[in-house]
Amino acid sequence: MTRIALYPGSFDPPTRGHEDLIRRSLALCDHLIVAVAINSSKQPLFTVEERLDLLRRTVGVDGRVTFETFDGLLVDFARARGATMVVRGLRAVSDFDYEFQMALMNRQLNQNVETVFLVPAVDLTYLSSSLVREVARYGGDVSSIVHPDVEAALVRRFAR
Repeated sequence: MTRIALYPGSFDPPTRGHEDLIRRSLALCDHLIVAVAINSSKQPLFTVEERLDLLRRTVGVDGRVTFETFDGLLVDFARARGATMVVRGLRAVSDFDYEFQMALMNRQLNQNVETVFLVPAVDLTYLSSSLVREVARYGGDVSSIVHPDVEAALVRRFAR
């Protein structure tokens, strides 16, 4: 039986922290679906298609990883894809309260889906997409915290 996991997020933009969790998630499953959430209430920096492309460039070719989008309830998407695990990252204690509530609600909605929490590498604990966007917006160096293709996309976006 193939163990399918989902790693959902906005990935706006993908960071080295996301990349770290994607690679480490592969030790827990046979197939990982990196699922870019479509959230109409947010104003993302990059389109869904751009984020998918940046994720593919960041991760590279690995037959165990696919990239998709989803809209609606995560548990419905999991059911449709045959996923039994959701991977979430916890950077700080402040992340736990929200993630814990979401995990319990997802379990209430679909008891066949387990949430697994991973902590990032120590040097990536502080990292978030919003922080990367803010640093890049003001011309700061993000080369050590995002893939080179993501850095180039950020430079292009903020050069406008």
